[in-house]
Amino acid sequence: MGLLSFLAIGGGAAVAVVGAPILLGAVGFTTAGIAVGSYAAGMMSTAAVANGGAVAAGSTVAVLQAIGAAANVVAASAGAGVGGTLVGLAAII
Repeated sequence: MGLLSFLAIGGGAAVAVVGAPILLGAVGFTTAGIAVGSYAAGMMSTAAVANGGAVAAGSTVAVLQAIGAAANVVAASAGAGVGGTLVGLAAII
């Protein structure tokens, strides 16, 4: 695997790490909880009705909310790791 492949993979990972919190926030999975009137709120309502009034632990809605709630911390940590990797690869050149 060549250097350009490593850079492409690192760049793709960086976009995913930064993009995931933005996308989750845009649909309503925020660090403060599920936003009122959002697509996420509709998902939560549907999941709760299907499960007898509660959202099941481990369901898609629960997992996305957990990621959305921790998104800023995860993005900062992972972004620093990806950035460090790219700097290390650049130093090899």
